[in-house]
Amino acid sequence: MIQGALNIKKLLGAMARLDASDLHIKVGIPPTYRIGGALWPIEADLVSEEEADHLLDPLLSEAQKKRFDETGDLDFAWHLESGDGGGDRFRINMLRSGNHTHAAIRRVKAEIPSYEDLRLPPVYSQIVQKEREGLVLIVGVTGSGKSSTLAAMVDEVNATRPVNIITIEDPVEYRFIPKQAIISQREIGIDVMNFHEALRRVVRQDPDVIFIGEMRDQETVLAAIQAAETGHLVFGTLHTADTMGAFGRMLEFFPQEERSFIRNSLSATLKAICAQRLVPANPELAAEGGSKVVPAVEVLLTSPMVRELIRDERDSDLPAVIASSGSEGMISFTQHLAELVDKEWISSQVAQEYAPNRDMLNSILKGVEVKAASLVGRIKG
Repeated sequence: MIQGALNIKKLLGAMARLDASDLHIKVGIPPTYRIGGALWPIEADLVSEEEADHLLDPLLSEAQKKRFDETGDLDFAWHLESGDGGGDRFRINMLRSGNHTHAAIRRVKAEIPSYEDLRLPPVYSQIVQKEREGLVLIVGVTGSGKSSTLAAMVDEVNATRPVNIITIEDPVEYRFIPKQAIISQREIGIDVMNFHEALRRVVRQDPDVIFIGEMRDQETVLAAIQAAETGHLVFGTLHTADTMGAFGRMLEFFPQEERSFIRNSLSATLKAICAQRLVPANPELAAEGGSKVVPAVEVLLTSPMVRELIRDERDSDLPAVIASSGSEGMISFTQHLAELVDKEWISSQVAQEYAPNRDMLNSILKGVEVKAASLVGRIKG
């Protein structure tokens, strides 16, 4: 299968040149890249059943092949040498479909991005600088950039504090280089069997900061909360669209009779929830070397009022608190979309398409226009 190895390396190496975020291998279609959020098949023959079943073989260990044969699913990470693809890493999911192998491959850039690279607002750095213990969640749907955002936040801790950081990931994506901190990165299936086992052992490893790649079940959520309660700074991700949905997502892992206890624990340990979604950027921004997409964010920070609302099951009031607490660093999706329009990073049409509250967006944008017109008038005068 030497030819397969050459083919997959070429396909992966081309992702950097094309600025592709993903590569899909499926029977009956050409290899297909995701570029700027859209799918683009390459000019090639359709992938045959034989090619699909063996194209990724050179990337797999015998243990990984056996696991895929037994379960029909496999997650793992791979990296190219610098000469092949800039040293980029790849998060690979293999799945069996129609009794043949398909794959979805996410490109993870070699360099850990900065907040400026990701075009995130200053509040992300403020959270890292302020919080020494507690739970910080980054939430969003699949492909919303959660991993990159968390990597930037953890690397700021790495660069500024002499602490022990332990990450638990499935798979490891960004590779951190110790700066002021010391770091151990544990990969599920290679370094430890599962998240539950890793989290059961992590408190014995003298961590100051714990990074949980994904909070996916009751055991993981409970372990994260307990670690935050015992004085650790815990970063984690959840698959949920917005900040309010994060509570429902965590609580649904627990039976009804335990949810009051979990709410009380969250009200004491939660420090921030940062939700994000990627929206199309203005073409001029991409032409200047920026990304074809930018993150629109929603940030909830804990305050006495927020803690009370969490305890009292008044999650539905949180959006109003976020929208009215701009001076505290909180921001709603609608407010941030308006900021992106004002910076000319996205168009007003894109903002309208993605805004949860279009009336509020129009009101904010109108205020910006009035303010700008007034400023121009004063300059001319």
